Amino acid sequence: MKYADKTETFVRRTSSFGENIIELCRRIKTDSISRLIVIQLVRSGTSIGANYCEAINASSKKDFKHKIFICKKETQETKYWLQMLAKNNPETKGKTREYWKECQEFIMIFQAIINSMNRSKKRN
Repeated sequence: MKYADKTETFVRRTSSFGENIIELCRRIKTDSISRLIVIQLVRSGTSIGANYCEAINASSKKDFKHKIFICKKETQETKYWLQMLAKNNPETKGKTREYWKECQEFIMIFQAIINSMNRSKKRN
């Protein structure tokens, strides 16, 4: 698969992930606690794809690496809020587990990108 194809596929995947987070959060019966969790989860879950789009349009390699690192951080935060949601709303455990696992995959991808850039930097 060509780099551009991989990039486009990952853009769609992170976008779809954000849409799935929004859909999950719309189904939550909100109270004063879950409302705060939902807000944070939507923010972090949708920012993964937004930051990835920014990364692929970065102005330099340094900017790209920084934005990929932000993607990784937002993914870590999303995992945290998914855990809080599952604890506060046990009926969501199936979906939150599924999305948590996808976050794990995203983190591994982002870390691989970072590692690759570090290796290429050492070669130069």
